[in-house]
Amino acid sequence: MEASRPLDALNSSRNKRVIVELKNNRQYVGVLKAFDIHINIVLEETEEKVDGELKRKLGTVFIRGDTITIINPA
Repeated sequence: MEASRPLDALNSSRNKRVIVELKNNRQYVGVLKAFDIHINIVLEETEEKVDGELKRKLGTVFIRGDTITIINPA
């Protein structure tokens, strides 16, 4: 499915694993459960990675959209 808008791309990733990179160079890998128009997101089964290495398992997290630089499929 081709996404014509950014929110369409996010919607196609709902309930799938994604990699979220933040402005502070941290990465969070988890299942995208919810998002809003500000790209605030909720991830479940989340793992925090620093320099590509697992730092800790967090479970369910909320990430503010203004801290996100990129969201990729995992």
